[in-house]
Amino acid sequence: MSEKTPTLTNASESAVKARRPLYTPEERLRRDGTYWTFVQGLLAPIQFFIFLGSLGLVLRYLFTGEGLEIANESVVVKTLALYTIMVTGCIWEKVVFGRYLFAPSFYWEDVFSMLVLALHTAYLYAMYTNKLQGAELMYLALAAYATYVVNAGQFILKLRAARLDQEAQLRQEAANKHSRYQEMPA
Repeated sequence: MSEKTPTLTNASESAVKARRPLYTPEERLRRDGTYWTFVQGLLAPIQFFIFLGSLGLVLRYLFTGEGLEIANESVVVKTLALYTIMVTGCIWEKVVFGRYLFAPSFYWEDVFSMLVLALHTAYLYAMYTNKLQGAELMYLALAAYATYVVNAGQFILKLRAARLDQEAQLRQEAANKHSRYQEMPA
């Protein structure tokens, strides 16, 4: 008798079963029913494109020494976009999970978001108080941007986990329905 080798699908389902689903059925309904889900889905790519443009301007200044003012302005715009997505994200989290921050499903993403916010805010402080200037300021922007990329990656992984959770739930519901059909008398 040969042992059955687990497929990727079976391994994925095992991983989903081993941890708490990202959303309870009630949370999923609230997530799908709130306007704030749409807002987050709209703001995330906008912020990412602002980030890419700003990163280009920051790197241009570091490589050429030109364009400090526009690079600074772009980091300010990126930071304002970050603040906007954080505030609306807190509202979304309150609607879906009943708390503004640190819901168990997004605890570590929220913790890391605090570092992202701190570095972006430190940039604004350093720029407006002239504590840092030129390249030093741009290196702080790069540090803030590096944490942003990590945090964005965390959220992308959560979106994937939510999709896997939903697929596993649909497969389970289909299997349950199929087994009930098989049990029916002929």
